[in-house]
Amino acid sequence: MERFLLGARPTLTRVEVADQAGVPLELAEELWGQLGFARTADDDVAFTTHDVEALRRTAELVSLGILGSGSQAALVRTWGRSYARLAEWQAELLAGLALADDHPEQAIVDLVREVTPRVEELQDYVWRRHLASAAQRLLPAVEGSAEASRMSVAFTDIVGYTSRSKNLTEAELVDLVETFEDETTRAVVAVGGRVIKTIGDEVLYVADDPSAAVEVALSLTARGEDDDDPFPRVRAGVAHGEVTSRLGDVFGPTVNIASRLTSLARPGAVLVDRGAFEALTGSDDDPGTAPDGTPLAKLLDRAADELADLSPYAEHGGLKFRRLRRTSVKGYRALEPWVVRRAKRPS
Repeated sequence: MERFLLGARPTLTRVEVADQAGVPLELAEELWGQLGFARTADDDVAFTTHDVEALRRTAELVSLGILGSGSQAALVRTWGRSYARLAEWQAELLAGLALADDHPEQAIVDLVREVTPRVEELQDYVWRRHLASAAQRLLPAVEGSAEASRMSVAFTDIVGYTSRSKNLTEAELVDLVETFEDETTRAVVAVGGRVIKTIGDEVLYVADDPSAAVEVALSLTARGEDDDDPFPRVRAGVAHGEVTSRLGDVFGPTVNIASRLTSLARPGAVLVDRGAFEALTGSDDDPGTAPDGTPLAKLLDRAADELADLSPYAEHGGLKFRRLRRTSVKGYRALEPWVVRRAKRPS
């Protein structure tokens, strides 16, 4: 099975691989470590000619500037982590199927021979489709550095996950998380958004259009409140503003605010920040200053804080908003949240 998966029987040591590839051993070891490969001794025969070719191609990417000094470690680590997680899941799946057979040792070998070529082709296809989509989205905007852009960032979080998981079997817990991740991903993709990552009981996604991000959050929270729907009860936070994208992840204050809003949201609720509220309603005009020089925005904020508990919902574009009191959370002394709901349609 090892020979089949690696493409040949191991016949080379790490020193021989580096020498044949024309790559310094120190660089080879650094790359292998970043990929998450197990360290071997100088005399361990653990490599094949395919490792030589892979190392040579990596050196070519370095020479082309694709793996520059600033991006090499992060990019290679991302490759390693992603494929390691995928391989772990695939191996567990095949092992489970093999153990159900009367002859598991032979069954696993047969499965690997039958499944691996098909999975390899499918992974290449999926990667190319995602690469084409990313290129269409990002390349037209490239002018020098296009890493920072305005977008909406949202977190959706399972309510009471920790306490709930204590009362579930392993199979039930896996089913809960998979249902949550699968249905959330479907909802995000359906509106043109992108799932950035899943973090246990939480999904982080982005959308260029704040309406799309809020629509996903509202639809998921509504499903969670339906007793007949197996989708878990959730809460969500959406923020809109400048976001830095790097290696498929997103960073910056907008991401942090979306996370803080999610932690503040009540079960079944969706909170948005000032940036999302203004983007959704167009309420971004500068109100000017009062006669004494105090910005009217500050006076309005004070009044809004005092009346927040009594203020009615304001409707706009099929949505209704209610401003909550400013709240101090980690990193933000006066976070401004709005509850957003769907406006009732006239009967």
